[in-house]
Amino acid sequence: MPLTGLEIYKLLPQTNCKECGFPTCLAFAMKLAAKQAELKSCPYVSEESKAKLEAASAPPIRLVQLLGDGAKLEVGNETVLFRHEKTFYHRPGIFLRLKDTESPEALKARATEADAYKADYVGISLGLDGFAVEAASGDPARYKAAVAAVAAASAKPLILLAPSPELAKAGLEACPGRRPLLHAATQENGQAMAEVAAAAKVPLAVRADGLDALAELTQQMVKAGVEDLVLDPCVTHHRDSLHLLTHLRRLAVKKLFRPLGYPILTFPGAAGQADEVVLAAQHIAKYAALVVLESFDPATLYPLLVLRQNIYTDPQKPIQVQPGIYEINAPDAKAPVLVTTNFSITYFSVANEVEGSGWPAWLVVTDAEGMSVLTAWAAGKFDAERIGKAVKGFGVAEKVGHQRLIIPGQVAVLSGELEEELPGWQIMVGPREAVDISGFLKAMWPNGK
Repeated sequence: MPLTGLEIYKLLPQTNCKECGFPTCLAFAMKLAAKQAELKSCPYVSEESKAKLEAASAPPIRLVQLLGDGAKLEVGNETVLFRHEKTFYHRPGIFLRLKDTESPEALKARATEADAYKADYVGISLGLDGFAVEAASGDPARYKAAVAAVAAASAKPLILLAPSPELAKAGLEACPGRRPLLHAATQENGQAMAEVAAAAKVPLAVRADGLDALAELTQQMVKAGVEDLVLDPCVTHHRDSLHLLTHLRRLAVKKLFRPLGYPILTFPGAAGQADEVVLAAQHIAKYAALVVLESFDPATLYPLLVLRQNIYTDPQKPIQVQPGIYEINAPDAKAPVLVTTNFSITYFSVANEVEGSGWPAWLVVTDAEGMSVLTAWAAGKFDAERIGKAVKGFGVAEKVGHQRLIIPGQVAVLSGELEEELPGWQIMVGPREAVDISGFLKAMWPNGK
């Protein structure tokens, strides 16, 4: 039976020193119980307690961190098979493969273009997480120049696809100060690659065909001093991907089989798959932690990014926008003031309708803990007190020359309470649906636009 947070707490030093990164020993114990922290973070735990806690507290899938130039990507540390059981914590990184057979100038241009790609999705900026630079030429000098060119173009993390220790060292020399992932250790070069990874203190991918071979190789790497590992199970098609990746996840999460408790790396287009995007989507859903794409195409990258965002959003925490006052269509002091909640879909429904209508307006977004208008009102999270506090706190009166406030039609019942909360303000009841906002403003707002 797994230890509870309180059982773990009793085995900790209970000094509340905060050196583990948590405010109290109890908070640290709860994270250990949830397998979201590692026991080694506590510098004062006794050897006796360590022996009792180590196996029970380690996350089933190790957390592996890749560092760029000020950018960070964390993968692993997942605790469940299905999101509805709890949540997924670290979304998979999506990387673009670049080969050193191209000139440094061409690589820099391609990396710059891909690095600049950003997509706005309900207020969240989405984009690539990094680049996988392949030593396709086999020339250490050429590979070093290629990695340097990509590193100069992007601050994002790197994966160094270097099949030999010499190539790996050349790649590492080209990106000092970063923590890339080395790919890959195999049965043939495992010991030599482990020495390079251990010396540079970087994570190492292990590549093998079959679960037994992978488990044997990871144990060899741990004995060689490399703890941060990533698994490359050599999957290339839909069926073997689904089977192997699900099997790996089950062994790690359900059986706590430590030799396979590591994040997974996949290359959905490596075998010349015509449906790379479909296979990449499958890998994102089940259960890749790093996905390397062969080509950059915004039209196919965007749906993958949106899919990943939806899967790796905590189902218990709706996507929210920052509370505040938002300007739409360059409003002035005569522009109307509308109120809504900070549920992202609600916000973008209202904002898009106002923007599309051409009306300049101020939109006050209140903190309703990410709930829609009617849900928030029913839960007591969108009431006169909260709306009044938002109007005052965001300085609405200083931005407009009138005192008229438009509330959603679904909460018309709040108008009387709001007039008491905001003395002197006229509370106007707007439409129930965002699509009717333009017609409402045209008919009801004084002096038109």
